[in-house]
Amino acid sequence: MDRKRLDLELITSLVERKSRILDVGCGSGELLESLKKKRNIIGQGLELGQERVNQCVAKGLSAIQGDADKDLSLYPDQSFDCVILSQTIQATSHPDVILKELIRIGKKAIVSIPNFGYWRVRLSLGFYGKMPITKRLSNSWFNTPNIHLCTILDFINLCDQLNIEIEKTITLSSKNTKSYNGLPNKLSNLLSEEAIFIIKS
Repeated sequence: MDRKRLDLELITSLVERKSRILDVGCGSGELLESLKKKRNIIGQGLELGQERVNQCVAKGLSAIQGDADKDLSLYPDQSFDCVILSQTIQATSHPDVILKELIRIGKKAIVSIPNFGYWRVRLSLGFYGKMPITKRLSNSWFNTPNIHLCTILDFINLCDQLNIEIEKTITLSSKNTKSYNGLPNKLSNLLSEEAIFIIKS
């Protein structure tokens, strides 16, 4: 199973059946479709690109065009059981504001991030002196959507600053998937390619 698919499968497994879900940055609806089929959720997607919104609608999914940096404030408090932000926070203008909005809108939130502290990324930057390109970070520095690079430790520290509780963490690498109640161990920042967090206020 490829890494992207595993990420979506794990997020799907964390969502309660028949819950109300907002998928922020839903893309073409792959995760929403999985959640609808496997967890029988009531879901809505928010996506910046109109073409991807159209792809969602063509699959019978509910999705609207919108910008997470501007439009999350329009949603009422606690209007969803869970809000999902998958592999998107590093592409937003104000990640701190986004996190606060996620836990305002949802009773909890699921956030997955690529880990820029992964040892291969560190080694590539240190050895070659250039921004690394990996399977998970496949864009060059000049055309990447990632504008706020962060590590697992950065994310944990930001949640701490915002008084956001990390209820569960799942770390992923090419060889291992590990689950933690609360925070991951310290080596995760070095050995994991990405992480999934369940957060709440």
